[in-house]
This record gives sequence, C-alpha cells and structure tokens, in this order.
Amino acid sequence: MATVAGVDSSTQSCKVVVCDADSGAVLARGQAPHPDGTEVPPEAWWTALQQAGEGLLDHVEAVSIAGQQHGLVALDDSHRPVRDALLWNDIRSAGAADDLVAELGGPQAWLDAVGSVPVAAFTAAKLRWMADHEPGLADRVTRVMLPHDYLTWRLRGGDDVLPTTDRSDASGTGYWSAVEDRYREDLLTNAFRGRSPELPTVLAPSESAGRTASGALVAAGAGDNAAAALGLGIGDGDVVISLGTSGTAFARTSQLHTDPFVNGFADATGQFLPLVCTLNAARVLEAAATALGIPLSELDMLARQAPPGADGLVLLPYLSGERTPNLPHATGSLHGLRAETMRPAHLARAAVEGMLCNMADALDRLRVGSATPRRVLLIGGASRSAFVAETAAQIFAAAVTVPEPEEYVALGAARQAAWALRGGTEPPRWPGVATIDVPATDDGTVSAGIRSVYAQARESLYGS
Repeated sequence: MATVAGVDSSTQSCKVVVCDADSGAVLARGQAPHPDGTEVPPEAWWTALQQAGEGLLDHVEAVSIAGQQHGLVALDDSHRPVRDALLWNDIRSAGAADDLVAELGGPQAWLDAVGSVPVAAFTAAKLRWMADHEPGLADRVTRVMLPHDYLTWRLRGGDDVLPTTDRSDASGTGYWSAVEDRYREDLLTNAFRGRSPELPTVLAPSESAGRTASGALVAAGAGDNAAAALGLGIGDGDVVISLGTSGTAFARTSQLHTDPFVNGFADATGQFLPLVCTLNAARVLEAAATALGIPLSELDMLARQAPPGADGLVLLPYLSGERTPNLPHATGSLHGLRAETMRPAHLARAAVEGMLCNMADALDRLRVGSATPRRVLLIGGASRSAFVAETAAQIFAAAVTVPEPEEYVALGAARQAAWALRGGTEPPRWPGVATIDVPATDDGTVSAGIRSVYAQARESLYGS
C-alpha cells in the first residue's frame, strides 16, 4: 500500500493525516500546538511539524504542506529569520495596505494587476510595514516566504535549497498575479521600499518540490482554503462556508473574479478560488460563552430559548477588528439593548446570528461575483453545532450541507501529495464525504428581517 501525508499548519496547531494514496482512507493522525499570538517564530512551526509527524512522515511516499495564508517569513543571507513571522491576522499593517492601494491608483488598479485588493493580511502590506517601521531589519532580508513555503523548504533540507510555493498561496501575497500567472516584481519592490528579496519558485499544482531526507516526494503544497477545497472535492456550484476561529466563504471557478470585496485567489488545481474572509467566526461563540459564564457546549441550548432575531438584539461580531468589511480597528458592539433583550438567551442567540449575518454578507459577495451556489457546504469547528447549522440555513435562506467532521485542509494536502505521486492531469478521485442536509426553514422572510436589523446596526456605526 502506498501512503501519503497531508499537513495542516494552521494558526493554532499543526495536524498531520496519513492516507492510502489510492483510496484516501485515513490511516493515522498526529497533532501539536502552535504558540498563541499574531507573530510567531517560524521555528515553532517546524518543531510542531516534527512533533505531529513523529513516527508518521518517515514512512510515507509523499507529503504535502498546507498552511495559513499571507504570513510573512523574512530570512537573512544566512537563511535565518530576521524577526518573528507576522501572521495573517496581525492588523498593524492596515495603514500600509491603504497606502499601497492608493499608490497604484485604487482598488480597480489592483484588481487589474493581481486580481485582489490588498488588506492588512496580505504579505505585501506586511513588507511595507516592516520597511517603514523596522528598516534595519528590512535591509537584512534576502528571501521572503509564506508559512507553507517555509515548512516545505525545511522538509527538503532548508539552507541552500531553493524555496518553492504554489499558485494558491502566492495569490495571497499581493505581488503574484492571478491575472497573469506570474510575480509582479514591481509591486514587490514598491511594497518593500525599493528592496527586491528572493521569492520562491511557483510550482504547478501536481508538480514536485523535491524529496525529504527519508526519500518521500514533497508536493507543491497549498494555502489552507485551497487545500480544504481539495479535501472536500468541491465542484462547480459548490460554495464553502468555513466557521473556524475566523470565517471564509469560497468557491471554485474557471474564471477569475473582479470584485474589490472578493479575493481573486488561485486554487490548487489550476483554476480559481474566489474567497471572502472574515476575522471573526467561532471566536464569537467562544467569547459569548465566556461572557455568559457557561461552557461553549451549553450555548446552543441557551440560544434556543430566544426567538429568531433575538427580539431585535444585534451583535456586530468584530471582536478582532474585521477584514470583510475592511474595518481593522473596529470592535464588537451590541445594539437593541432593552430590558426584555438584556437576557442570557438573547445574548447567546445574538452571538450566533451576528456571526452568521457576517458570513451571509460574505456569501452575498460571492453571488455578486457570479459564483451562484448550487450547494452551500458548512465546515469548521462551529459547524458541528446543530443549532448553528439550522440558523445558517435560516439566515442564508438556503439549504445547508454539513460534511462529517474531518481535517479537510490536511486531507486536501494528502490528496495533493497523492496527485504528485501518481501523476495525471487531475487529482486522484477519492470517495465523497458523508454529509447531513439541513433544509431552509421558510421563504426567506425571517432571514430578511434578521439581516435588515443587522445591516441597520452596522450602517449606524460604519456606514454602508
């Protein structure tokens, strides 16, 4: 039996799955935590990968790394980090992103150049921040990587090994063009105030980056959402709503989107992955449970005691600022507090509905960009809640499909590893995942009411 490994190096942890290369059956798993914070030593990711993969990675025939997107790993001429990596959710680069957008001529100029409009998360914005606030460190940078690039490079030996990346992750930098399928060195140099560090070679989806010390083939790797799409096996008309700590809404398309509110990313198959990202999803539920003094497992039961719409109580869920809408310095806020709504059940329901209204806005952006959903798949930790799934179907005014819980990012990376191992023009066909279908509960009237009150609250503070 040929076996392959997929790695999900996320913000919180490193997860490894080992699969049968032909059937996709999961044979073994490993996991190790990452440090908290929005800047992390890259070495910590490598340590976690070694821990999670101990006894697993030495015995597979191919491996692929999927990782959190955008993060900045900046190395010096000795191939060592000049500082801790800045993660995607570090918002100190928000002003730098605004400056970059203005310098090129506005959002449309960026859409024409690379397919996306930079926000604080993008690597280009983080390079500009470093150039302006840490110029001494910026002067030492000779090589720039993304988190998955760094781990792929370390797997292959590091140091003088030439780094590689893939289309999906490169498309989140702000200096690789999904429009032209190439780096825009001019945008990199401008972002880094005239500096031109070495960048990883962009590999094709099924291309190999090299081998590990034990001889395993190393696949190109991918950004986490592109890997999740591979793990789910999504097709035309599928839209995925991922409710992890942060939230994403994405689809696979053959054409690049050109909406300033949608990230025009590449996917891990040679097509595109239009994506809308929010900073706040499951963290909203965790924070609400903490505020109410209850375990997260009891939030559902409490929220069910309040009616849909929570009698007008609205939570704007911007607890960590927000990426979509682009409000990096926003905070969460409660609206519609009255004696009859200042109750635990209403707050619990408002937390769930606020999180999902934010994701419904993201879903609308994909619809505007012509990614009309045939099926809405709900994944991520919060999707395991039956109440969240039911409320999602209500607020989205659409049936929702909930795949069985699985590490879909790591599974997608494993599928890519099998593709690199077996070859071919398409990823190997692995069996579809088991799902539960949650029907929409009405004609959209309840959804319209809840979302209207939510929109009024948002516009009262931040405008349209």
